[in-house]
Amino acid sequence: MILSYAAVALWWCLIALGGAVALGSSLEQPVTPLLLRERSPRLQPRQTCNTATNRQCWTTSPAFNINTDWEASTPVTGVTRTYTFTLTEVNNWVSGDGGIKAKAMLVNGQFPGPTITGNWGDRINVTVINNLVSNGTSIHFHGIHQKNTNINDGVSGVTECPIAPGRSKTYSFIATQYGTAWYHSHFSAQYGNGVLGAIRINGPASSNYDDDLGPLVISDWYYGSAFALAHRVNSPTNPYIPGFPGSPPPSDNILFNGINRSSSGSSGSYRRFTLTAGRRHLLRLINGSVQASFVVSLVGHSFTIVATDMVPITPVTVTSLYVGVGQRYDVIINANQPVGNYWFNTTFSSAPCGGATNRPAMIFQYSGAPTANPTNAGTVPPDSRCADVLTYSPIVSKSVPSASFTTGNTLNTRLQISTTGGISRVYWPVNTTPMKVNWGSPTLEYVKNGNTGTMPANTNVISVPTANQWTFWLIVNNSSIPHPVHLHGHDILILGASPALAAPINPANRLRPYNPSVDGPTLKVNNPTRRDTTMLPAWGWLALAYRTNNPGAWLMHCHIAWHASQGFSVQFLEQLTSIPTAMNLNELTANCNNWDGFYPSSAPFLQDDSGI
Repeated sequence: MILSYAAVALWWCLIALGGAVALGSSLEQPVTPLLLRERSPRLQPRQTCNTATNRQCWTTSPAFNINTDWEASTPVTGVTRTYTFTLTEVNNWVSGDGGIKAKAMLVNGQFPGPTITGNWGDRINVTVINNLVSNGTSIHFHGIHQKNTNINDGVSGVTECPIAPGRSKTYSFIATQYGTAWYHSHFSAQYGNGVLGAIRINGPASSNYDDDLGPLVISDWYYGSAFALAHRVNSPTNPYIPGFPGSPPPSDNILFNGINRSSSGSSGSYRRFTLTAGRRHLLRLINGSVQASFVVSLVGHSFTIVATDMVPITPVTVTSLYVGVGQRYDVIINANQPVGNYWFNTTFSSAPCGGATNRPAMIFQYSGAPTANPTNAGTVPPDSRCADVLTYSPIVSKSVPSASFTTGNTLNTRLQISTTGGISRVYWPVNTTPMKVNWGSPTLEYVKNGNTGTMPANTNVISVPTANQWTFWLIVNNSSIPHPVHLHGHDILILGASPALAAPINPANRLRPYNPSVDGPTLKVNNPTRRDTTMLPAWGWLALAYRTNNPGAWLMHCHIAWHASQGFSVQFLEQLTSIPTAMNLNELTANCNNWDGFYPSSAPFLQDDSGI
């Protein structure tokens, strides 16, 4: 049965040491900072050139700047940033809007969790202590490529066994990129209970600014447990929208770095950021939602976009900006308006890509203005129709051969209801198969044991064995729901996509298939928009490419948590023979042994979805 549904400032560590490393060398292996120093004996004190009037420069000796291709070369500072995250589980937690969340899962007792901050080229070590009562966990660093460190990508059932309750694991990687990313758990729908936070890697920018306001995590927020919500969304018998199995509820609120007024206005408070008149401010936007995409706008001001996800672009100035689930934008706000208070609004599309029960907003307050609510509500921006802008131009150009794109690598998805063991469920299969991983037998363990050929079909493994070639994919969406598609370990070159539909839930809609003779000439192959998360249009197609330059098992999935739970995912097994030499797969063993000791014998809940 096939159905569709509706629905602060940038700083520099002067003690850092300078140096460069060509990516793919031994310095990228998961080694200790001591080994890094031993292999770079001539590192000299770094000379920074990154100032408010020259943000394009990063260092002069050695030279790293906005034009540096960090896939080819990145600084090695010799600095290690160390974080400890303790995950706890709280029933009836008082949220940042005053509402009561039935089940919260928090990082160091807070939502969002602490921001990971470092400089381009630093090593980041994150020790995760799992004090959750009922769940395993793993932490994915969304947007971080994990060059040659796929084992630290943090996907339960793919790159590791989950961390069992009462156990811990340390993730370690070099920040080969710079910009804005985020981390979240990758264990079913768990991050919807609160396990997420921002990542800020300082580096150059394509336009000048005075102050870095830091990350702004905008996220939908449900008072119910994410697992209870997912269970109902996965059931075809009791949908949130009658007659539309698989339909999710609107969120109870949208939170801005964890706080907002409640939808009733009876509790909570508006988040406030401070602007200084006459200065330019960098703002790092992150959509950390489970379901909701939205358009953001700041009354009386514009945004100058300088990065899409972690890809610096030629600056583009806009008055509103669509942000899909998992996407990030670095934008600059020029504080050139009269001193006062201004609404920062989030607006939902008429298309089915999320919603809330209130009108979510926060306040940007100029320094010196009285603390008051703004009086100008602003103008509603144009409907995004849940569609990405695909005209951004990356600073570092990447192009693909135009003749190489074919429809041979096609991934089809649609909503489907299937019955197994007498139980009906909603799925989002890819090429007829919804993904389901085995938490206790991750893909990398199969690689370690040399038996990937025995992996079950529903792990949705796609082999891409050849190194350093462009691989092309056509994703086809036979449904009324737009999907944010995220690829781990790489940036994707977005060659083209179907135009967004004004009314995707119209029952008369049918698939608009890719037509090589008509659509082929429209594909952009010379320096197209590049990022790690992009939108798949309703009843349409998405054409993308990525380069096979990073050995590992890399997930590509819809970032709507319900759809990932329902199986909308594949994994690319990239350069299989190179994986064991790129990383130490023996590091899997202790964590998997701990997991086997907990699951299933001591687990209060058993896996009932894709597992990712």
